[in-house]
Amino acid sequence: MSEKIIFFDGVCGLCNKTINFLMRIDKRQNLKFAPLQGQTVQGRLPAEIIEDLNTLVFYENGKLSNRTTAVLRAIKAIGGFWRLLYVFIIIPSPMRDWIYKAVAKNRYKWFGKHDTCRMPTPEERGRLLP
Repeated sequence: MSEKIIFFDGVCGLCNKTINFLMRIDKRQNLKFAPLQGQTVQGRLPAEIIEDLNTLVFYENGKLSNRTTAVLRAIKAIGGFWRLLYVFIIIPSPMRDWIYKAVAKNRYKWFGKHDTCRMPTPEERGRLLP
């Protein structure tokens, strides 16, 4: 089975809402999640990506994608009806990422920033990595 991890800014309100949504729709539990500020990221991502908290990263067996490509690949990995959204990959990433970057730049102001990374609930323990 392939390892599929979404790395996210653990203190970002929008990022945490996105992770909550993805966990809820991932009925087959294909994805795991880890904060960029955590331990799981070490050895999997290069330092320049770890330091850039403005991007979501999808890690699949050593292959990395970020921003909207990461979101689309994660949605594809979830499968089911959600897989149909992968069709948006045909839009060039600079066009997709333009909106992503604008939201990322303002996410703390619009959605808040937590003092610490979220703690997993008992149900999330196997999916939310340290």
